[in-house]
Amino acid sequence: MKIIVPMAGRGSRLRPHTLTIPKPLIPIAGKPIVHRLVEDIAGVLNQPIDEVAFIIHESFGKKVEEDLIAIAEKLGAKGTIYYQNEALGTGHAIMCAKDSLSGPAVIAYADTLIRADFDLDTSADSVIWVKQVDQPEAFGVINLNDKNEIVELVEKPKEFVSDLAVIGIYYFKDVAVLKEELQLVIDNNIIHGGEYQINDGIKQMMAKGMKFVPGKVDEWMDCGNKEVTVDTNTRMLGFLHADGEDLIASDVKKENATIISPCYIGEGVVLRNATVGPNVSLGKGCHVIDSTIKNSLVQTHSHIKNANLDNAMIGNHASFDGNFTSISIGDYSVLN
Repeated sequence: MKIIVPMAGRGSRLRPHTLTIPKPLIPIAGKPIVHRLVEDIAGVLNQPIDEVAFIIHESFGKKVEEDLIAIAEKLGAKGTIYYQNEALGTGHAIMCAKDSLSGPAVIAYADTLIRADFDLDTSADSVIWVKQVDQPEAFGVINLNDKNEIVELVEKPKEFVSDLAVIGIYYFKDVAVLKEELQLVIDNNIIHGGEYQINDGIKQMMAKGMKFVPGKVDEWMDCGNKEVTVDTNTRMLGFLHADGEDLIASDVKKENATIISPCYIGEGVVLRNATVGPNVSLGKGCHVIDSTIKNSLVQTHSHIKNANLDNAMIGNHASFDGNFTSISIGDYSVLN
């Protein structure tokens, strides 16, 4: 089994945090989004992963590439890096990894997280993972027949089709078939929204009678902008706490400080005259002094003083001293 992860965009909606680090590498509950995504998919598949292929922009740099390879190797898989240097769509991104497109594979876009527990239907040609939503008109949705097979993909339907939204994770029994169809999409210049889309390859597979079925997830968490990323951090902390995971490093230094669970507190964190939590992630090396923080995500080596933070997101190596509450500042920022 292979996992193919398109993640070429840095994430403009999550600026300033993505000016210095690509969105898929922003930590949620202490672990990068893409790392959690790949591990969660591997857990659902419950079978050996041979390769994890990442499609990135060349500007991400060698350190990012090394980190991604390490994610694959932790699963006992080969890690492969491909480049998509032009934003030409989901179908184009997948085809940038065409040398890895053979055999059974999961394709997953790296700006989402899931919680799921189901048996993968490996008899189907493809499984499209979906989540029931309240406003299906805002999403791409699937249309099912009476055999619970997917017969249509409909993008942002104006009239009700179904409330099962496509979340951007797909299984293909042989991803080489998708590769052939996407090559035809590119060769025939089939473009929607100025881009080559995975849906056009899937629609051609459906037209040839291939069997598509839904895989439903229990939770679908977005990391598109600051507000939803902080919310996703909160939800993930709740899940991990309920699972019994130890999220507090053993070397945290506390002086007149209180931690209210659930929280992730990384190695080397110093808390002095502080109340942290609930729903807070503090990356390694952070210092929090004379402050209260709740419902917030703070990355690594940042210093926070005289603060009362709620619904805040702070980057790496930042310094914040003040009474703003719902802030969003990026790496190496100083605000006092």
